[in-house]
Amino acid sequence: MATPISIQLNPSILSFPSNSTKAQFFQLNDKFLPKPNLSSRQFSSSLVASARLVAAAAAAAAASGVVETVEDKLPADLHVTETQEPNSRIRLTVEVPTVVCEDCYKQVIKEFMRRSKVPGFRPGKNVPEDILVGFVGKQNIQNAVVEAILKRTLPHAMSSVTRNAYEDSIRIVTKFEDMEKTYLSLNCLRYDVVVDVAPEIKWKPDDAYKNIKVVVELDSDMDAQRASEKELIRRHKSLGALKIVTDRGLQVGDVAVIDISATTIEQDGSDAKTIPAAESKGFNFDTEEGDNVLPGFRDSIIGIKRGETKSFPLVFPDSWKQEDLRGVHAQFTVACKELFYRDLPELNDSMAERLLPGCSSIEEVKQALLQRCLEVEQAAKDQATDNAILDQLYKMVEVDIPQSLFQEQGRQLYGAQLLQLQANMKLNEQQLASLSSPRAVNEFLETQKENIISIIKQNLAVGDIFTRENLQFSTEELVKEVQNSIQEFQQHQQEYDEDRVKLQVQEVLEGAKVLEWLRENAEIQYITR
Repeated sequence: MATPISIQLNPSILSFPSNSTKAQFFQLNDKFLPKPNLSSRQFSSSLVASARLVAAAAAAAAASGVVETVEDKLPADLHVTETQEPNSRIRLTVEVPTVVCEDCYKQVIKEFMRRSKVPGFRPGKNVPEDILVGFVGKQNIQNAVVEAILKRTLPHAMSSVTRNAYEDSIRIVTKFEDMEKTYLSLNCLRYDVVVDVAPEIKWKPDDAYKNIKVVVELDSDMDAQRASEKELIRRHKSLGALKIVTDRGLQVGDVAVIDISATTIEQDGSDAKTIPAAESKGFNFDTEEGDNVLPGFRDSIIGIKRGETKSFPLVFPDSWKQEDLRGVHAQFTVACKELFYRDLPELNDSMAERLLPGCSSIEEVKQALLQRCLEVEQAAKDQATDNAILDQLYKMVEVDIPQSLFQEQGRQLYGAQLLQLQANMKLNEQQLASLSSPRAVNEFLETQKENIISIIKQNLAVGDIFTRENLQFSTEELVKEVQNSIQEFQQHQQEYDEDRVKLQVQEVLEGAKVLEWLRENAEIQYITR
């Protein structure tokens, strides 16, 4: 038996399709019901969450301010026909019999009689119906009756889909004027409601997630030992002083200030073209970081002196990060403006405290830096693994995504990006208003459509696994993370809804448990690129 739905009547939320006597659509977003486990994998502090489920029950009555529930027994049953539509949408065709309409009419008359101050009659006293109708206005009575019928019957009509309805997705799509005409001519009412519901997830095959095989590509720089050695060198360099070289050319270990320009070498003899991406003025080139530049570049300028210029050809490798430069033959010209060497202190135990506060020996510094890099390496490895698993996961499910869920997820992603942009650039009110406009949001939804869909599929797949595998997290975990999130909101002086924060944290914890389970059960191969 469905949980009773409490409905606070509010005439201002009643609206209908355009070109009617009302405006736009009948939007419903009222009391919350328990939601199924639809997990989110968003692990950032912004806690972007997947859609919440709400009760599909709210309507308006012009003359009443009472609360109705589905426990309000109707004098006759409604006839409700469900039709499945694309994008996990259900259309409910509701037929309200005459006896229900007549009962609603009596209630409206009774309420108007109680509230109206008709000249010649005491407030609250019985007023002949024809006099009351003449005083209030026949059209107003008709409007109130139609709205009262909707208010009273909608919770009953929606009872079969209430638990699965998405927030802000429920709409009465029948024009108000059409409902009035039906009521006047037939003394009954007929209306259509559309609602987005939680989509059914189909795995390909049914237990596909139990047999995930992923290949995780790790960056070659993701090596804790090498990273810790580089960090020690960097810290050692920071303690030294740069001094001008006066009597020799560039050596490995020096720092040169150089101007770089480059042009293409055309194999067919055509005119060379400049390569803007390879040009730089006043570039500080550390010869000990030669791995970060084009192969052969450092060796080509070794020996160059202050004030000298060297020109040499190089070829961009096929692995170069800029695709349009891969394989390009180029002629480089380098002018040396300044040349420095490092006067470094001896690397011994006396330097330990300066290299890393709290350390008393170089060996202690090395071990501490290695431990830090190991933690970073493991975190990067875990993140790469999660990304690879999730990339496989959304490809394994078929989901008919509701439009309301797509829009909510997209708007949340856009909102998170806007908050980050505001934090980085301190946008003014005009800039924020422009970026928050419906046009800007809709452009984002269109350009990021595929990305939004993949995230929704991942979220729904993760939630389904959480339920299927009966995974759990402790109440202590939930309370702790909610407190941490609220503290972060308060620290940044941002408004928040504690119930929503709790829901979002719950979704994050569910996602973390699922990914932990998948890492333990998936077949994972690591390769270094």
